[in-house]
Amino acid sequence: MESFSDAMKAYQQQLKQGAIQKAYRGLMDYMLALRAHFKNACPEYPAPGGLYLGYMDMTYFSINPPGLKDRGLKIAIVFLHEVFRFEVWLSGYNRQIQARCWQMLKDRGWKAYRLVADPQSMDAIVEHILVSDPDFSDLDALTRQIEVETLRFIAAIEQFLAQNPG
Repeated sequence: MESFSDAMKAYQQQLKQGAIQKAYRGLMDYMLALRAHFKNACPEYPAPGGLYLGYMDMTYFSINPPGLKDRGLKIAIVFLHEVFRFEVWLSGYNRQIQARCWQMLKDRGWKAYRLVADPQSMDAIVEHILVSDPDFSDLDALTRQIEVETLRFIAAIEQFLAQNPG
């Protein structure tokens, strides 16, 4: 296992090349623009708070569809750095809400999207891959793909919850 000191030396060498800074800054700018896009294109789904930058593991922002917010639930649009993909998550405002919603979905036969293995140790209840290995050369197309899949995900969850109250 590489020591912290060795890892920092490798990090320093990578930073000297300059690509990491440019890529990271571009990704953060894109995530901010994506958040702004959702605020403008989907005003019925408020995007409170800011952008969570993470530790180069994940970067995300949340949106709050009213039908989910009333249940203590939210949607997170997430970029996972290591696996290099965008996902959308159904999450709870806290672990207790997550566990309760996860159990309800499991008990009532939720099959539309993947339930996480353990909502107590995860930041999500349900996860869905939006875009694997995204093409950052056409940001408009990427944004459209993320928006369409996210809205489909939200609609499926809202429909299931409406049909399965409680």
